[in-house]
Amino acid sequence: MAGQTIAEKIFSAHAGRAVQAGDNIIAAVDLAMATDGSGPLTLDLFAKMAGKSVFDPAKIVMVLDHYVPCPNDKVAALHDSMRAFAAAGQCRLLELGEGICHQLLPEKGYVRPGQLIVGGDSHSTTYGAFNALGTGIGSSDLAAAMITGKLWFRVPETVRVFLTGSLRPRVTAKDLALFLVGRLGADGAAYKAVEFAGPAVGGLTMDDRMTLCNMMVETGAKCALMPGDSVTRVFCGDGAPFVAADADAVYEATVAADLGALEPMLALPHHVDTVAPVAAHEGLPVHMGVLGTCTNGRLSDLALALDVMGDAPLAAGFELLVVPASRAVFLAAVKEGFIERLLRKGAVILPPGCGPCCGSSPGIPSAGENVVSTANRNFIGRMGNVKANIYLASPASVAACAVTGRMTSPGRLAT
Repeated sequence: MAGQTIAEKIFSAHAGRAVQAGDNIIAAVDLAMATDGSGPLTLDLFAKMAGKSVFDPAKIVMVLDHYVPCPNDKVAALHDSMRAFAAAGQCRLLELGEGICHQLLPEKGYVRPGQLIVGGDSHSTTYGAFNALGTGIGSSDLAAAMITGKLWFRVPETVRVFLTGSLRPRVTAKDLALFLVGRLGADGAAYKAVEFAGPAVGGLTMDDRMTLCNMMVETGAKCALMPGDSVTRVFCGDGAPFVAADADAVYEATVAADLGALEPMLALPHHVDTVAPVAAHEGLPVHMGVLGTCTNGRLSDLALALDVMGDAPLAAGFELLVVPASRAVFLAAVKEGFIERLLRKGAVILPPGCGPCCGSSPGIPSAGENVVSTANRNFIGRMGNVKANIYLASPASVAACAVTGRMTSPGRLAT
C-alpha cells in the first residue's frame, strides 16, 4: 500500500483499518456540531429516526450563531427547540452572542489534532487549521451521527497545495485564499481533500490557517488540512500527536503558490472563483464594508484594518459593519481600544455572529450598492438583497475602501 495523505491517515484511525482514496468507510466521529441554521431540521430528523439519545452528549455541540440577535418569533421558537434539547442533557449549547461556531469550537478547546469533526455548516473545513479533519454535512447525516457516533464517508483524493515564500506587507492569507479559489475554480477540488504543505506553512499564523481552511470549501473541497507544528502546539497545547503525510503519499494533483508574488485580491460578484487583483478595479465606488465573520473576524484582522485606516475617518456615506467572531474577540478588542477607535471613525459594531454574511440578521445593503466584505461567499442575494453587489477581500482591502469610499489597494495608503 502506498504512503498516506493526512486525510487518509485520519480516516484510517477512525475507521479502524488502513484506508485509501476511493474507499467507502464507516468512521467514528469525535465531535458533531449544529448551528441554528441546521440544528432545528437536524432535531426534526433525529425524532423521525426514532432517536432517543445521542451517542455522547459531551461530543455534541449546538451553537446559536446565524440569527443574532433573534430576528422574529419563528426563529425564537427554533432557538427554544435547541435549548430544550440541551436542557434534556443531549448536548452542549453555546448561546446567542457567544460567537460563530467556527471560532468558538477551537477557542473553547473542542478541536484537537487528529480529530474527525462533522458540522452542520459547510465551512466546518476551518478545523483543518488545527491538523484535524473537519467537514460539513447535511442535517440527515448529522442526525445519524448524533445517534450512532458514526457516519459513512468516501475517502477523498487529495490536492496538495505547496506554499513557498512569504507574504508582503498588507497582503494576507485571505488574498492567498482568494487566489487559490480562483486558481482551482468553484468545483476544482470537488469532494477532494486540500492539504497544505511547503516551507511557507511555518510562517502562517493560526489565524491565517483558519482563513485558508475556511475558504477551501469554495473550491468544492470536502476538507482542508494543515500539518501540525509549533504554531499548532501553541494554540492546542500538549496532547494529541500530530498527523503527518507520508513522504510517498499519493496526490491527485499539486498546486504551487509563491506567497511573495501575491497581491491584494478580490472575488467579483456573484461568484467566489471570479477573482482579480484589487488594483484592476481601483476607483469603483464602494458603499458598504463588512469587517468580520468566521473568515476574518479575529483580533488580528481588526488590528490590521485599523493599521491600514490610520487616523482617517470613514469616507462620507460609507457604512462599515464590524462583526467580531466571538465574545472573547470582542472583549479583547475592547481592551485593546480597537472598538473605541472603530466607533469614533463611524463604524457600526454588531454582536458576534454570522449576521450580514448570510443576510440572516441586521446589515442588509441597499439595491445597487457595492459591498466589499471579508466574508467567504458573494452569491447573489447572499447578504439579503439580490440587487446588491458583493466583493470579497481581505481586512486590509476593506479598510482601504472604507476610508476612500472606492475600491483601493491597501498598499496605496501611507503606512
